[in-house]
Amino acid sequence: MSASVRTATAADDPALSALWKRCFESPHLAALHALDPDRHRHTFVAQNDAGDGIDAVVVYVPRLIRDADGIPQRVGGIGSVATRPEARGQGLVRRLLVAAERTMTAEQCAWSLLFTGTPGVYRGSGWQEFASTYTEGTLVPSPADSSAAGAFRVRGATARDAVEVAALHHAYNAKRPLSSLRAPDDWAVRVPAWYGAIDRSLVAQHPVSGAIAGWMVAGHEGDCVQVREFAGSDECLGSLLAAVGSRGRAAGLTLARVRIPVTPGVRAALPGLLTDARQVTEHVGMARPLHATAESVRATVTAPGAVHWYGDCF
Repeated sequence: MSASVRTATAADDPALSALWKRCFESPHLAALHALDPDRHRHTFVAQNDAGDGIDAVVVYVPRLIRDADGIPQRVGGIGSVATRPEARGQGLVRRLLVAAERTMTAEQCAWSLLFTGTPGVYRGSGWQEFASTYTEGTLVPSPADSSAAGAFRVRGATARDAVEVAALHHAYNAKRPLSSLRAPDDWAVRVPAWYGAIDRSLVAQHPVSGAIAGWMVAGHEGDCVQVREFAGSDECLGSLLAAVGSRGRAAGLTLARVRIPVTPGVRAALPGLLTDARQVTEHVGMARPLHATAESVRATVTAPGAVHWYGDCF
């Protein structure tokens, strides 16, 4: 059975929501999709010619992402890729990626970015994997240095902290390769979609001024603490990681994983959270040059300190 490829319309929204609900445990995908005012012409669907629905979808999400020099470039994020189980194996995603590539190129995207656990789906369409690393180890039974850990007051973030947190994030990533520029709508919808409400994150206050010096997002998967994002001064990292470790131990967790670039300050603070620290390399990111050269894209995704925060996912 064949399928025709076209851009989506508003009338497709219920069918898209149903397809995403069937394929993912991600109820927020429709809300993320709604962030793009041009979402329908950036959404490519394979319409079943039998007239019984949409077989597959690929969404192109335009984002401003910093290059190797920290300069924002228009990048085409690829996300919300789904195929009905009955329609898999027909090459529908590859056909949709061709349509997405044409639109991204016409809209002057420098390159395209996606994250996946199934890279083979995208290699044949021109996307190539790149490596990223994280640090993992055993959760410490108690803070390595309790006096250092208590230098900053750590508490749960609140909605009142939102402006300061956004400013910390912007400053911390002002020149960081692969990081996204966050607009107010991203803070209102995208970041909570991936991290939860702001009160699930932590802030560290300066011991003298009381100003917010750092912000950290952490949660857990299975028996592992996951540190997803940090912004702020390295001086408060020890306090924040000690607080994350305390929460993890209270929840009965035994492992810790830190997904923030390793700077000297991070390396010095890690013993407050985990022992037997080891670097793990993964290949979940994929990039495809469009108007940019392959060399410049490779320079961005492999630059020291480069990171695409989980809260910016497409």
